[in-house]
Amino acid sequence: MKSEFILAFEEVCKNKNLPPDIVIEALKTALVSAYRRNLGVSNSQEVTVDIDSRTGEIVIFAEKEVVDSVIDSRTEILLEEARRFAPTAEYGDVIMAESTPRNFGRIAAQTAKQVILQRVREAERDHLFDEFAGREGEIVNGTVQNISGGNITIGLGRTEAILPRSQSVPGERYRHHDKIRVYIVEVRRTNRGPQIFVSRNHRNLLRRLLELEVPEIYNGQVDIKSIAREAGARSKVAVVALQPGVDPVGACVGMRGVRIQSIVRELNDEKIDVIEWDPDHRNFIAKALSPARVSQVFLDDDPIGGRTATVVVPDDQLSLAIGREGQNARLAAKLSGWRIDIKSLTEAATDSLDLIDNPAADPAMRDEQMVNLVNMIIEKRQMGRPITAEDYNNLSRFVAGVEGRVIAARASDHEALRQIRVEARDRVPIAYWQLELEELNLLHRVHSLLLENGYETVGDVAFQAELGDDAFLAIEGIGDKAIENIHTRLAEFAEEFAELQLEMVEEATEETDEEAIKEAEIEALVSAEVETIAVETEAESVAVIEPEAIMEESTIVDDEVAPESVPAIDDLSQSLVKETPTKREKPKPVRILAPATPIEEDEDDELDASGKPRKKGRKLVFDENAGRVVAQRKRKRSRRRDEWEDLTDY
Repeated sequence: MKSEFILAFEEVCKNKNLPPDIVIEALKTALVSAYRRNLGVSNSQEVTVDIDSRTGEIVIFAEKEVVDSVIDSRTEILLEEARRFAPTAEYGDVIMAESTPRNFGRIAAQTAKQVILQRVREAERDHLFDEFAGREGEIVNGTVQNISGGNITIGLGRTEAILPRSQSVPGERYRHHDKIRVYIVEVRRTNRGPQIFVSRNHRNLLRRLLELEVPEIYNGQVDIKSIAREAGARSKVAVVALQPGVDPVGACVGMRGVRIQSIVRELNDEKIDVIEWDPDHRNFIAKALSPARVSQVFLDDDPIGGRTATVVVPDDQLSLAIGREGQNARLAAKLSGWRIDIKSLTEAATDSLDLIDNPAADPAMRDEQMVNLVNMIIEKRQMGRPITAEDYNNLSRFVAGVEGRVIAARASDHEALRQIRVEARDRVPIAYWQLELEELNLLHRVHSLLLENGYETVGDVAFQAELGDDAFLAIEGIGDKAIENIHTRLAEFAEEFAELQLEMVEEATEETDEEAIKEAEIEALVSAEVETIAVETEAESVAVIEPEAIMEESTIVDDEVAPESVPAIDDLSQSLVKETPTKREKPKPVRILAPATPIEEDEDDELDASGKPRKKGRKLVFDENAGRVVAQRKRKRSRRRDEWEDLTDY
């Protein structure tokens, strides 16, 4: 039958959802603390607790010294009693003896109770933190518990979460006991337990809802490439099929829109546009501006100004492409990653008339008849007269031949500029990018202005100086004197950096020389040992002679040899056979070595002060990719691979 202690222990573990070993450790620590406080035991004295997992019996063991007369029973014990716990104990020994007080008392029990509750609460906090920290980026179901100061407290069962006002959806109103789904943004560890922050306007909330509602996304047949969301109003989702034969848009929308409608209801009627992702940026941007119809898209990838897409739409589609307060164009820009400039067809034609003299424009578009036709169509549009489909086709062809050609011609200029920037970046040492701007020691005013404009490292300033001073002069407050200070400090810093590199090279050379000397000494010792072993092996080989070889040599003799000499050889053979190892005796291993050859010295080797060969230090180089000095090591040859070189960190 289980004791009351075991029943209470199991109840605590079950109610708090805690592992039994954590509660046992907390209980042992509490009992030790109560024992020390109740009896006034020093912290230096070792005290342990043993709990019987079957009966719940608690036994306390304390460290005590074996004496012949007990003065303090808390730290001393008689020899006879000590041998009950340690049969080999002697006077002066320190043993662990049972020291469970008879009257552990109400105070000790109360202390143990408080410590147990505290440890259980700490263990419960750690358990909750570990549970929710691993769920960051997931959706959880919660209940609205409290609304105060714009922040909403969401109950998550055994703990609570905070929904800040900045993470809530504008226009959503919550009441007590409402059931909502929230996205876990962050979990922090605090003294009062884990602090969980959730969101309702995060774009990944829509991603998780799509994964729950669309099996093709969950199974990996359809992938979500990007999401642009303005919570409470409208969202755009770009999807792509990873398996042939799967319609990504149809899978997300579902039969008669049942899948997407359930997500719309969860997000309080937020409009969701699902479009198919396209690797061609022109097609993808045109789809991202749906439901508007797009005529043409021109891409301008400027390495300085960024990526800009000029979109031309029919005049009646301009307001639809821009959207209410620019919402549709803004979401399309977020979805595609391009800055989008939307023009009507007549506006683009007017701009093309201004660019018609550009050398990149199509010469056919400079024809007087074509120019007059375009002007007539633009005047017709300004007068409010209807424009035919043929007129739209002429305007579209004119815009593509002028503005489209001009924008395309910029691509080569941008590529040349991009190459110049790459070469300028290569001329800046990699270590510069790791050094803060303070290392340049610029004038205080210049330093502050550069920091305010995004120059945070020495590499940023050196890179811009390689490109030119125009970017510096564009900063308000920087003039010729500031430019002179920047270039002067960069030149001085380059000299200081070169001196620092030289010191590093010298230090590395000294360390390399020491290693080379040690390697030479080791090789000398190894060669000496090889010669010694070879001599010993040669001596041992003389003592081991095969009797068959002796008999063979004895048969090849001159006819003049007397018959009396043959028995003598036989006796010698028998004596040598006795000296050879028998089956019962373990033969002595003989090391067979190749004849010792002198070690060839490298041509670059030289002798040190003691006359020993010393190898020169390895060649040191500065690895720009690693940003530090490295030693170029030359490895020895082997039978299986050729000689090669590699860079070893030094």
